[in-house]
Amino acid sequence: MKDTKLIKRGVLSALGVFVYVFLISLILNNGSRIFGEVDNKLIAPVLFLMTFVFSALVTGSLVLAKPIMLFIEGAKKEAIKLLFYTGASLFVLLVITGIALYIFRQ
Repeated sequence: MKDTKLIKRGVLSALGVFVYVFLISLILNNGSRIFGEVDNKLIAPVLFLMTFVFSALVTGSLVLAKPIMLFIEGAKKEAIKLLFYTGASLFVLLVITGIALYIFRQ
């Protein structure tokens, strides 16, 4: 795989993680409006933990699936590069989000 293709795939994976995390955070921030007040104190923690486990699966798949496949196929350098590009893209998105939070704070 060419480096430009790896970079593109890394950025797209990072954007996928960002969009997923953004959507989950919207749901969590508006949980009481969406689901109403929870009377059963057992269901809310179970739902939260199941969401946490599912999120680990989704984000892990977005970040690690292709690098693992490349590694198994013998393309070890490409696998490591892709993992690096994805991590670097996630870091850039983290910094951009932090800057946006700082600029738009109330």
